[in-house]
Amino acid sequence: MQRVGIVGFNQVKLYSDANYGRYEMIFEAVRGVLDSAGLKKKDISTVVSATNDYYDGRTISNALTVEPGGGYLTDESKVEMDGAHAVLYGLMRILSGNHKLAVVWGGSMASCFPYHSARLYETDPTWERPLAYVNDITSAGFQMRAYMEKFGVSAEDIAKIAVKNRKNAEKNPLALAEAQNPNLTVKDVLDSEIYANPVTELMVAQPCDGIAALLLAPEKQALKITDNPVWITGVGYSQETYYLGDRDLSISKSMELASNMAFNTAGVKDPINEIDVAELFEAYAHEELIFSEALGFAERGKGTSLNSEIGGDLPINPSGGALGGNPPCATGLIRIIEAVKQLRGEANGYQVKSAKKAIASGQIGMCAQNNILYVLEGGN
Repeated sequence: MQRVGIVGFNQVKLYSDANYGRYEMIFEAVRGVLDSAGLKKKDISTVVSATNDYYDGRTISNALTVEPGGGYLTDESKVEMDGAHAVLYGLMRILSGNHKLAVVWGGSMASCFPYHSARLYETDPTWERPLAYVNDITSAGFQMRAYMEKFGVSAEDIAKIAVKNRKNAEKNPLALAEAQNPNLTVKDVLDSEIYANPVTELMVAQPCDGIAALLLAPEKQALKITDNPVWITGVGYSQETYYLGDRDLSISKSMELASNMAFNTAGVKDPINEIDVAELFEAYAHEELIFSEALGFAERGKGTSLNSEIGGDLPINPSGGALGGNPPCATGLIRIIEAVKQLRGEANGYQVKSAKKAIASGQIGMCAQNNILYVLEGGN
């Protein structure tokens, strides 16, 4: 079986309100990803998009995106999850042997829809939804509180993650401007508005407008397109039970199982020493700690002891992560793109030295109910 490589990528800058058309953003992202690889529309054999009917407020959310997304007169389909899940679909299409070049794009314009109201449809329709007491906002508070109380972690420890990622975002020109803050302090984070106690506003990955795209190709094709492909050597995914009350929110079982699958496929035996950089979709600052422990980078409850700065023991989210901007349906895809930049030595301003092997994750569902993880490697 041939390896599958990422041979191009492109991301539109993130905005809280892009103030220009969604279809123009899609065209810009997809046209840009083809240009980055020196390819043309006719070279595309399949297009996979990541959009969501609830976010768009209509059924068949990809109905009007086919043309600007490169799908006209081409095999085209949609994944109604995170963009990282769309990459899995594109990967499978390449591995089937039926396609030689897959465009994967995802994103939305959160400025045009009530994001948190739309996510209420993830809750139980009989007991939870009518009252709206359980939603993506309150569940974040449950998750952070469970983690803090089980392991004795302080709000200050979690605020440090928010400070780190927002300072990293300042180095990333594509990050959300409102998320970039090189002068942010732990006190600033703790004193920001209460989101869902104990989560504060600056611990939250702010929904925003954005589109991202990448190109997948089988090995022979990839090496013709670029002399610097990034190979997908492992992927894993897992989903936990639907009902929050049946889950231990202080840990992430789905990330643990997803990482076991991905690491086994890629032959990773000692993650903390083999992985050079991690781009993790942390919808809230505390999730970065929970994920780092699920990935085996630290013992449970000891994630705060890991030096995850750009020059640290294992850099996590040098781009700023999702706290640097969270465009629904694109955030996990951007994590993959940022990991690719690191492996290609193109993360200008926030490059991790000598990065050869990286991981990137996506998530959906309340309290990261579903996680998907990729192992990526550079070099021919």
